[in-house]
Amino acid sequence: MSWITKTFSSSIGRKIIMAVTGLFLCTFLVVHLVGNLQLFKADNGAAFNAYSEFMGHNPLIRTMEIVLVLGFGFHIYEGLVLAAKNRAARGNQRYVSDHIEQNSSWHSRSMALLGSIVLFFLIVHLYNFFGSLRFTDVPRDANGNEDAYALVLAAFKNPFYVLLYVIGQVALLYHLLHGFSSAFQTLGLTHRKYTPAIKFIGYGFSIIVCAAFAAMPVYFFFFK
Repeated sequence: MSWITKTFSSSIGRKIIMAVTGLFLCTFLVVHLVGNLQLFKADNGAAFNAYSEFMGHNPLIRTMEIVLVLGFGFHIYEGLVLAAKNRAARGNQRYVSDHIEQNSSWHSRSMALLGSIVLFFLIVHLYNFFGSLRFTDVPRDANGNEDAYALVLAAFKNPFYVLLYVIGQVALLYHLLHGFSSAFQTLGLTHRKYTPAIKFIGYGFSIIVCAAFAAMPVYFFFFK
């Protein structure tokens, strides 16, 4: 086994992979949010459909989708492995584990659960939108773009999907509250002057991004 394999199969190596992929996925959330904010334009979905058409057919974006899938894959796999190892360690060192849990936040102890909820939401979300746009014959709007806006309208009129979407964003919020600052700590980017600022930015990022995503289904369900 090479030193690279040994490094990235160790607990520290796995945490580094989690940190790097997690921060990469945070950038994806920002890009995805900016695009989805087109839904709020009062143009009957023209801007959102144009954005969706660009994202679905641009060669560079299609290539980046592969990188994104790999990012999700590594993040999920390493998260599951670390969760299993932590569970085993708690069984072997119960007293120490109980002491640590008393001095940690609920969401920091529940990253595996929160991640699982987000994963379930992601699968349903991809099936509803990505799957429909890529593998079905979607009607086109007046500009000749696939009418992704109509898919959004239909999905966000379903109260069960709206509830799932909001629950998914709440789980993502708590997942990010711990994961954002933890990623910088794992990468050794800590300093007594800057760490509080990183935590503040992480809290602001988590709340703003998740609240904005959650506002979309609520807005369409009640006002469209």
